[in-house]
Amino acid sequence: MRVLVTGAAGFIGSHVCARLLGEGHEVVGLDAFIPYYPRPIKEARLAQLRDARRFRFVEADLREADLVPLVADADAVLHLAAMPGNRWDLFDLYMTCNLKGTERLVEALRVAGEGERRRLVQISTSSVYGAEACGDERTPLNPVSPYGITKLAAEQLALAYGASFGLQVVVLRYFSIYGPGQRPDMAYHIWIDALLRGEPITILGDGEQTRGNTYIDDGVTGTLLALAHGRAGEIYNIGGGVPISMNAAITTLEELTGRVAERRYRPARLGDQRHTFADIGKAREHLGYAPRIAPADGLRAQVAWQRAQLAAE
Repeated sequence: MRVLVTGAAGFIGSHVCARLLGEGHEVVGLDAFIPYYPRPIKEARLAQLRDARRFRFVEADLREADLVPLVADADAVLHLAAMPGNRWDLFDLYMTCNLKGTERLVEALRVAGEGERRRLVQISTSSVYGAEACGDERTPLNPVSPYGITKLAAEQLALAYGASFGLQVVVLRYFSIYGPGQRPDMAYHIWIDALLRGEPITILGDGEQTRGNTYIDDGVTGTLLALAHGRAGEIYNIGGGVPISMNAAITTLEELTGRVAERRYRPARLGDQRHTFADIGKAREHLGYAPRIAPADGLRAQVAWQRAQLAAE
């Protein structure tokens, strides 16, 4: 297939592109390099893709670009582009990137026509469930962050377009993806970097928050399974198989790095989730999804990657 991947220079998007190319698909990658996120990191990810014969990169902003020609040439769209993080002071970016960008994308798919043959995999998040995100896809939705609020609106908009105009929309709710290449503003990346540099670790909250984090390879596998087998109009949780507390994760990282952390506890951040763990029964049944990487193994791989990055500085 020819697949359009939005957010192609992001952590997950670049891994998705690489896997698609490895499976023989043609990939058009789109990214906007929004100033919130360091461009050099994204350029480094793209450098690993640009030499692929079946990869073409388009620098474009979903909020402004003419998207009809891009989607008209695609057999499927994987929509990963989003404003990440949890910044209440940047609400306009969340609203325009996550909701307006999605509206322009699905409208382009409608205008391009032949919606019945195109699949849109709309990437969403466990943040739509709120502070307690433990359960299946029928769990009540109560987002408590600007990211979760706008991503919920985006997934509902995409599903409405699917129902109204015949687009094959499949929604995936990721549960905190980690691993080599993880964004530098995410907790595991920050903690590993601090340990390797011999600096204190800051924990927001009491550290007993739990996460059913998803290793990057498992997240990519779930995404490609949804592309191939997801049922139109359905929503699937994509998560890891084992929950782990922040305190336990730091203990594991201490063992992996051979360093003892100086732990500094600070008040929890407004809008952060307390517990997340995905019930993946539906994804297992419909897609054949089964996460394979345990937290210790995934963290070992991320530590090795960050250690190599630090040595290259």
